[in-house]
Amino acid sequence: MSNIQAVYTVWLREMIRYFRQKERIIGSLVMPIFWLLIFGGSMRSSIDIGSGIDYMSFIAPGVIAMSIMFSSVSSGISIIWDRELGFMKEMLIAPVSRVSIVFGKALGTVAAALIQGTMVMIIAILVGLKVSLLTAALILPLMVLISIGLVGIGISIGSLMNNVEGFQLIFNFLVMPMFFLSGALFPIKDLPVVLKLASYIDPLTYSVELLRRIIVGVSSIPISITLPFVLGFSAVMMFVSSWLFSRRS
Repeated sequence: MSNIQAVYTVWLREMIRYFRQKERIIGSLVMPIFWLLIFGGSMRSSIDIGSGIDYMSFIAPGVIAMSIMFSSVSSGISIIWDRELGFMKEMLIAPVSRVSIVFGKALGTVAAALIQGTMVMIIAILVGLKVSLLTAALILPLMVLISIGLVGIGISIGSLMNNVEGFQLIFNFLVMPMFFLSGALFPIKDLPVVLKLASYIDPLTYSVELLRRIIVGVSSIPISITLPFVLGFSAVMMFVSSWLFSRRS
């Protein structure tokens, strides 16, 4: 089996697993709907963002990024399950490189995250977010790019963890602070100095600001910084995750 075939096979397995888990697809939409309809809708007239943008439109890019993050980082769970069920051993003894296994899992998770992000974007459009066809066409590749870096985080953690419980602990410890510090719900410029510094360290911040710039036309960080950062972060995390997977597996 060639490495390209291995990537495709692993990708296909991840996609079949995703579509069979209907409750996962539905459950992953609960939080975005909560933030958009309940939080964003109720605070729409109470919070003045400025620049003629209502609050729901302001948080929509952050909620899309949150959906991508949850789907992407959870990629590490599949590695742990495959290891515990013995399926990982069968993949590792195949005459293919371990990097191809990482790429297959990454592409499968990225595809799932793209589906989740697109569904959230559609929900946001239905509740009032204005997105042109050109903007939507730009958002889709950005979702893929953002997801690649976050998948790298998930695979890295999954490669280091030996059980699902340990992964879930790290997941909760990492993901929620990343979301709340990213400026998804409130402008970074309004945060205290300490939290503002933490936001600039948070890699999700640059993804949220990049999406916000494309979708609503405003951002706290210039696109000349956010786009190169997201590109570099995705490349670095894929390298790190491939190295950790090859080393630990």
